[in-house]
Amino acid sequence: MFHAKSAHFFLHNSICDDSMEYRKMGNTGLRLSVLSYGSWVTFSKQVDDSASDRIMGLAYDNGINFFDNAEAYEGGRSEEMMGRVLKNKDWDRTSFCISSKAFFGLYGKNNKPTQHGLSRKHLTEACNAALRRMQTDYLDLFYCHRPDPETPMEEVVWTMNVLLQQGKILYWGTSEWSGAEIAAAHEVAKQLSLIGPAVEQPQYNLFERHKMEVDYLPVFSKYGMGTTIWSPLASGLLSGKYKNGVPDGSRLALENYAWLKDRTLEDDKVARVNSLEKIALQLNTSLATLSIAWCIHNPHVTTAILGATKESQLTENLRALDVYQQLTPDIMAEIDTIMGSKP
Repeated sequence: MFHAKSAHFFLHNSICDDSMEYRKMGNTGLRLSVLSYGSWVTFSKQVDDSASDRIMGLAYDNGINFFDNAEAYEGGRSEEMMGRVLKNKDWDRTSFCISSKAFFGLYGKNNKPTQHGLSRKHLTEACNAALRRMQTDYLDLFYCHRPDPETPMEEVVWTMNVLLQQGKILYWGTSEWSGAEIAAAHEVAKQLSLIGPAVEQPQYNLFERHKMEVDYLPVFSKYGMGTTIWSPLASGLLSGKYKNGVPDGSRLALENYAWLKDRTLEDDKVARVNSLEKIALQLNTSLATLSIAWCIHNPHVTTAILGATKESQLTENLRALDVYQQLTPDIMAEIDTIMGSKP
């Protein structure tokens, strides 16, 4: 539950501009829209340049100022698509933020030993390649996409700081690291008088709660990390679209994503989502909007990354800005009872 403490957080860390809300990314001075837009699976797989241009345009027009990407998304093609869209839009570069992430490389199982991980070589080359693909001079956020036990933490922290000093990135972060690994990075940065990670990108939704609500609490309090959470809809499961099977054209119907389908579509999970629908009906909203609203109700969430493939989906998702303010302690408790996922 987030009661008085939550109100205190929002008073000091959030501002609203028309219909969008902006939150400080942890202890940094950067403010991100509480809803953002990401390209995982979507770009170069489910939408073409024309559709991505329209969806990103709708996002930007509604106050979204953060667009998420990574080297591994469709082997760099996602970044290329976003780069083409941004060049076509010709938006003021100071008005929005873009990110990339490095670890997995471009070629999956065909990566050479130097083409993945968090070595100085791969991080540097991945950053430079992302800049080329996205046709930009710098990345606002650059993440270590997974922890790398094969690379010394000193090397990772030093490399990210060199990229900061070169002006190629403005903030660096982690994705799917443990709280202990994030703390280790900060302690190394402190010892070397360098800048530690400012943001973590974990999965967070009504099924995946442990990291955000337990593991990271010491990190939030001691280091002031921001979070750019992914999969607020649990790959679409929390939208209710899969209660009668897998519809054609959906993310879980895509070729090569059987692993995601197997991990997501469990009978018990589907049943809990169906039960959650009564809460959405009470609030006169959709399951998807309720689920996103639940995520951003947590004050430790800087922004929730949306992955809409249609303009109508994005429009519906944006309504979470109104719905999350209607989530009373009683409603939050009822959601916990239905989902049974509270750590």
